[in-house]
Amino acid sequence: MKLGFVSDSLGGLSFEAMLDHAVRLGVSGVEVNTGGWSTAPHCDLATLTASAEARRAFRAAFDDRGLEIIALNANGNPLHPKDRSQADCLLDTIRLAGELGIAKVCTMSGLPAGAQGDSMPNWVISSWPPETQEILRFQWDEVLLPFWEGVAAVARDSGVRRIALELHGNQCVYNVPSLLKLREMVGPVVGANLDPSHLFWMGADPLAAAEALGDAIYHVHAKDTLLNAPVQATTSLLENGSLLDIPGRSWSYVTLGFGHGEEWWRQFCYRLKLAGYDGWLSIEHEDVLLNSLEGLEKSVALLKGVMPAAPADFKPQEI
Repeated sequence: MKLGFVSDSLGGLSFEAMLDHAVRLGVSGVEVNTGGWSTAPHCDLATLTASAEARRAFRAAFDDRGLEIIALNANGNPLHPKDRSQADCLLDTIRLAGELGIAKVCTMSGLPAGAQGDSMPNWVISSWPPETQEILRFQWDEVLLPFWEGVAAVARDSGVRRIALELHGNQCVYNVPSLLKLREMVGPVVGANLDPSHLFWMGADPLAAAEALGDAIYHVHAKDTLLNAPVQATTSLLENGSLLDIPGRSWSYVTLGFGHGEEWWRQFCYRLKLAGYDGWLSIEHEDVLLNSLEGLEKSVALLKGVMPAAPADFKPQEI
């Protein structure tokens, strides 16, 4: 496995400073945010798309430091009924990845409105009342599938072989069955970005998810979640309070090891290997209480201690 981090983890630093810290931390690469829900402080998508010279300089900044570009990340809602810019960002990111020779893009499936003419996304998380089933039919058959068939075509034309969808709340694809459903519809260009932090707060088991996904795992975000049991006992894990109010929330994103300890992360890495995944672990720091650089340092140290790095070489002796 290889270790890196998402560029927005150090979003307050300049592009050059962010890369210099990557070298200092001893990681092998950086996953670059390009837009969507990110201001993309380290990537001018329009300039890079338009200018071959800008693309050469961008890649050289990584190459000169011995770093890899892990993937481009266009996380957002590309199916927002009123905001076309997020879909455009995804498509432009795929085209840019092709120009840069990057074979993988991270994003989300998107979440459309619940019916034609609605103006806000609608996430269905229960099977009652019965109109929820009509919402799901509309979202999947009339919006999600046609969009992703088009995205898959752009990916093929651009040379992008893998689109890793984050299993994230408020998206049509948010768990193992929904990921496998879209993958079956669209083809193997679609796979999973397995981020355990979201599965934690949705009540799923990331270890079981790794086994169930198998070769559909295309990417892994290393992010932790603190489950606040006293609050959860009365509010459940369906939480809509401020992300900044960690004491008042039933769950919060935290630095690796502050929600689940080293032993859990050791098991996670091993389960990934069992599932056939031997790729990147990309740290995504979103802890509002810890300094971003300190949190990233602690996360890197934890994963370096538990992740398999060298190839397996055990062979039974011939007796």
